Amino acid sequence: MKRDLEKTAKIFKAFSAAIRLEILDLLKNGEECACFLQEKLDLTQSGLSYHMKILIESGIVIAREEGKWIYYSISEQGRQKIMQMFLESTERN
Repeated sequence: MKRDLEKTAKIFKAFSAAIRLEILDLLKNGEECACFLQEKLDLTQSGLSYHMKILIESGIVIAREEGKWIYYSISEQGRQKIMQMFLESTERN
């Protein structure tokens, strides 16, 4: 049970900052390069990395490397899992 609560807390942490919600908004139409996200959000590389780490740990975002660039996208599997986890954590017994 404690492990499930820790996973749920990571998910809610991912959604708890406006900048991460902005990132998700930019990713909802498809994969984007880190360089694009940095420019659109006026973030440094380390600032973006911090927020992406949280989003990746929550399972909502996935990353892939291509050469020296990193591309991010919303994980459909993670999206479904998070929606299910939210429903389970708020349903009556």
